[in-house]
Amino acid sequence: MQDNDQIESYKAFLCSPSPLSSLSTPSSVHAVQPADISALYSLSTSLSGRSLLQEVEDLSLSPSHQASDWKLVLLFVSTDHLSACTQHVDSEVGAITREVEAALGILQEQLHHTLVHVVVWHSSQHKDNAKQQNGRLCEATLVQKMQDSLGGALEHPKWQQLNFSALLQPRPLILEHTSEDILADASNPAVQLWTSLLQASRSPSQLSACPTQERPYLRTPLNLLDNRQEVDNRGAALQTDPVMGSEIPCTDRRPSPTTPKSVHDLRPADIKVVAAVGDSLTAGNGVGAKSDNLLLVINEYRGLSWSIGGDENITTVTTLPNILKEFNPSLTGFSQGIGKADSPGAFLNQAVAGATSGDLVKQVRALVARMKNDARIDFHNDWKVLTVFIGGNDICDFCTDSVFFSPRNVAARIRQALDILHDEVPRALVNLVELLDIIPLRNLHKDNTLGCPTWFVRIVCPCVLKPKDGSVELQKVNEYSRAYQHAMRELVDSGRYDTHDNFSVVLQPFYREVFLPTLPDGRPDRSYFTPDCFHLSQRAHTLMARALWNNMLEPVGNKTFTQDFMAGIDLKCPSEAAPFFRTAANSNYTFPGPTPTPPPVTNWGSDFSCLNTHPSDPVPTSAHRVRPADIKVAAALGDSVTAGFGAKAKNLLQLTTEYRGVSWSIGGDQTLETVTTLANILRKFNPNLKGVSKGQGKRRSGFNMSVGGAKVSGIPAQVRRLIDTMKNDTTVDFANDWKLVTLFIGGNDLCQYCNDRASLSPKNFSYHLMMSLDMLYKEVPRTIVNILEILQIDGLRRVKKDSLGCNVLQQLGCPCFMLPSDDSLELHEVKRINREVQMETENLASSSRYDNREDFAVVVQPFFKNSIIPLNADGRPDVTYFSVDCFHFSERGHADMAVAMWNNMLEPVGKKQTYNLFTNARNRIKCPTEEHPYIFTKVNSLPSVDTSTTSPPTHSTPTTAAPPTCPEGVPLWLAAVLAVCGLLLGWGLTWLLFACKAKRSKMRMNATTVEMKSALF
Repeated sequence: MQDNDQIESYKAFLCSPSPLSSLSTPSSVHAVQPADISALYSLSTSLSGRSLLQEVEDLSLSPSHQASDWKLVLLFVSTDHLSACTQHVDSEVGAITREVEAALGILQEQLHHTLVHVVVWHSSQHKDNAKQQNGRLCEATLVQKMQDSLGGALEHPKWQQLNFSALLQPRPLILEHTSEDILADASNPAVQLWTSLLQASRSPSQLSACPTQERPYLRTPLNLLDNRQEVDNRGAALQTDPVMGSEIPCTDRRPSPTTPKSVHDLRPADIKVVAAVGDSLTAGNGVGAKSDNLLLVINEYRGLSWSIGGDENITTVTTLPNILKEFNPSLTGFSQGIGKADSPGAFLNQAVAGATSGDLVKQVRALVARMKNDARIDFHNDWKVLTVFIGGNDICDFCTDSVFFSPRNVAARIRQALDILHDEVPRALVNLVELLDIIPLRNLHKDNTLGCPTWFVRIVCPCVLKPKDGSVELQKVNEYSRAYQHAMRELVDSGRYDTHDNFSVVLQPFYREVFLPTLPDGRPDRSYFTPDCFHLSQRAHTLMARALWNNMLEPVGNKTFTQDFMAGIDLKCPSEAAPFFRTAANSNYTFPGPTPTPPPVTNWGSDFSCLNTHPSDPVPTSAHRVRPADIKVAAALGDSVTAGFGAKAKNLLQLTTEYRGVSWSIGGDQTLETVTTLANILRKFNPNLKGVSKGQGKRRSGFNMSVGGAKVSGIPAQVRRLIDTMKNDTTVDFANDWKLVTLFIGGNDLCQYCNDRASLSPKNFSYHLMMSLDMLYKEVPRTIVNILEILQIDGLRRVKKDSLGCNVLQQLGCPCFMLPSDDSLELHEVKRINREVQMETENLASSSRYDNREDFAVVVQPFFKNSIIPLNADGRPDVTYFSVDCFHFSERGHADMAVAMWNNMLEPVGKKQTYNLFTNARNRIKCPTEEHPYIFTKVNSLPSVDTSTTSPPTHSTPTTAAPPTCPEGVPLWLAAVLAVCGLLLGWGLTWLLFACKAKRSKMRMNATTVEMKSALF
C-alpha cells in the first residue's frame, strides 16, 4: 500500500479535473461514466489455481453486488504461460479465446448492468526466449495472435446490449522486467490501462488520462466515435510505391577476358555465387507484407531480401542478386520465396531472424557446408560475394547484458565468423555492412497518428525503444551503436583479411547515418517499414540494395556513409578506369592498422582551458552573483569518501589510510594538472583558496571535517566543528570571505538501514540534514552549500574482483545492499529507501526554508542521482575506479567525481546532469560563460530574474519547511501488482472509480444544499 502523498499524487494525475457527471444513474452501458461504477471485479486466466470459468461462476453467485448498480469487470488474459515459438501456439490461442467467450456468456447471463474490458497482457521477462533466435519476435507475434483472436470473437454484436457490453482493450498491456527495479518503471502500463478504459479521444494523438466534457464515458464499442480518422491516417501512411524495380544504365556488362586470379580485379560479371548471413533484415521478415497485418512480420520473404533475394527480376524486384544477374544470368546462391533458413528456397541465405553476433559462427559454418556440397557451385573456382549484416539484435538487447553485448565482445564474435570465411572459402569478396543507425526509428513511435504498434517493438527491441528522450539510457544506446560501428571499422582496417589475393573483406558503411523518410506533412513515412514499424519494407529493401551496390563500386576511404531515404538512389556503373568492385588494394587505401596502445596513465590530472578567471569587482553581496574566483574558503562535510579513505591504496594494509589530499571535493595535493579535485579547480581561479586538505591523515586536513563511518546524524557535530575552526582561523575573514561548503553523506545510513530502520529512516535523514543546514544558515555568512545527492548504491553490487578485499570487505562495509539476493524483497526495500533519501534531499533544498538570506544558497548537485557504474572495454565494471575493497573510490574515481561536481555547479538548477559517465578525459572541465559567469543557484537559474541586488544579508531564523511536493505521475505500486495478479490491480482502479463517485456524491449534496438555501429566502 502507498502512503497518502502518493495516493493524492495518483488522484491528481488521473482524476483532476473531471467533467461534471450526471446526477442520475444511466440506463445504457454506453453512457456509463467512471463515477457511475459501484463495483469493480478482476478476473484472470492462468494466474491462479482456479480456472477462469470457476472465477466467473463464483462472481456471478456472489451476493455482494446489487442488480441495479453498474459494475466494471476487468478480465486479464495472460500470454506468459504459452509457448511462443511452437507449432501448437494457434491451437492454444484458440482454446483461450473459447474459454473467454464462455466466461463472457456466463457474465452476460448472470450479471446485469455490467461493462467488461478484456485485457491481453504479457510480461517481457523470459530471458531464455530473448536469447533464442527469433525469440522476441515470436513473443510479440504470440501477443498479436491473442489480440486478433479475442478481437475477432468480441466483434460479434451479441456482446453489445443495453445493460451489458464486452470489448477488448485496443492495445495489449506489456510489463517489462529488467535487471533494474521493476517498481521504477511501473507507471506506463498503469496509465495505459486507465486511459484504455476511457472513451477514445477525437484525435488518436490526443491521449487523456481524465474523462472530458466531450468524452465523459467509459469505453464501449458503440461510443467509439471518429475511428475512421485514425484508420484513414494509418492507411495513408501505409501506401506503398508499386514500382520496386530499377533501371541499370550500365552498357558494359562483360566479364573479365579470363577468370581473374585476384579479388582486386573482380568485375560484376565475374561473380558466380552470392550468399548472405545475418538477422531478420537479411531473412526478409515482413518485407512482402502488403497490409497492416502484424502477423505477416513473422514471415520471412527471403526472395525479396536486399542482399540475397532473387525473386522475379530487376524490373520488379531490386536486390543485389537481381542486379548481378543483369551482368551474369547464370548467377546462383540467391534465395527465393518465403521460408526459414533450412527451407529449399533459402539456398545460401543462412540469415536467421533474431540472430545476434553470437549466432554468426553457426550461420557461417552452415553456409560453408552448403557451398561445398552443392553441385551447382564450383567451390574452389567460382568467385563469390558474401554479405554479412549483423548487430541489430545485439543493440536491441545490450542493456540486458552489457558484458556479453559489449562492443569488444560483439566485434570478437564477428571476427571469429570472418576468420572462418578467410580460412576456408577461396575466391570470395565479403561485404561487411556497418550496423544500421537504429535510433532514428524511435521517431515512428512518437506519433500516435501513425498507429504504430509500439508495444510490439518494445518486446522485440526493448533497449532501444524503452529509454526516454534525453535520458542517460538513450545516450548509452547511441554510444553502444557508435562503438559497434567503430569496432567493425577497426576490424576491417586491421588488414587481417587481406593476406592473399583471393579473399578480401570490405566495409560497406552506407547505413552509418540514417535520415528517416517523412511525409509532406513532416510525419515519418510508414511505407518504408513493415506493419510493426521496425523491420524494413520492400520499398526500403529496394534502396538498401541500390546503396549496397553503389558502395561496392566506391573506393575504400571514400564510400557513401549516409542513407537518406527521401533523396532516392540511382544505380552506379563500373567505369572504364575502374571496372572492378573496389577493395583496399585497388583503391590505393592504406590500412591504418590496430589502434596504438595508449601510454600508461601516470596521474589523474585534468587540463584547464578557461580564460576568464577574474573575480567580481566589487565583491558580491549576493550568493546568486558569486563567480568561482570569488570563493575564498573551501570546506567539506561527510564520511569516508570525502576523507579519501583508501583512495590511493594498493593493498589492504593501505585501505584504512585517509588520503585527504586527493579527496574529490577539497583535496589540495599538487596541482590540477596531476590531481583533479574540486579545490584544485577552484585554485585555478583563486590560487589563495583556503581550507584545502593535503597529504594523509588529519594533520593537514584544513576545513575537511569529514569522519570515516559518519552517518547524517553526525553532520551537525561536523558543522559545529567547522564553524568554530573557521572563526578561530586568523587567515579567514569569517564575515566577508565567500565560502563553498560541500556535503556528501548518506552511504552509511543506507548501508546499515536494514539493521536500524527506525533511526535510519528517510524522514530522520531529512531531519538531521535540516538541522545541519539550519546551523550553517544561522551562523555562517556568505556561503554556498553544495549537497551531492547520494548515489544509487545497488550498482556497486556489480563491482567484482577476485580478491579478499572485494569478496569480503565489500559485503562487510555495506551489508544491506550487498548481502540480499537479486530480486529479493530486502533488496527492493533498500533500493526504494535509497530513492526516498534522494527525494528528501531534493525536497529540503528546493523548499523556501533557506531563501530569506541574500548571501546564502543551498544547491543540490545531482550527478549521482542516476548512477552509472563505469565499464571497461569488455563491458565489465571497471575496478580501477574503486579502491581495493571494491566499494570506496580510488583516486581515479575521486577525479571523476570532482569534474562532475564542478560541471554540475555550472549548470542551471533543473537542467543539471543527473548521471556521471566516468570517462576521465582530461578535457571535460567546463568553463563559466560570459552570459552567466556565476555559480548556479536556484534563483539565478530562473529566466529573467534580476540577481544584481546587493541588499545586506539578514540572519533570520529558518522558516517552517515547505511540505514536499508530491511526485508527478502514477504511484509505483500499480504495475507491480499487475505483474503479480490482475486481481490486485482492480483494487487500484476501484479506488479511482470510487474517488470519482465520491465527487459526484459531494456534488449531489452541494446541489441539495443550494436548494435548501433557496427555500429559506
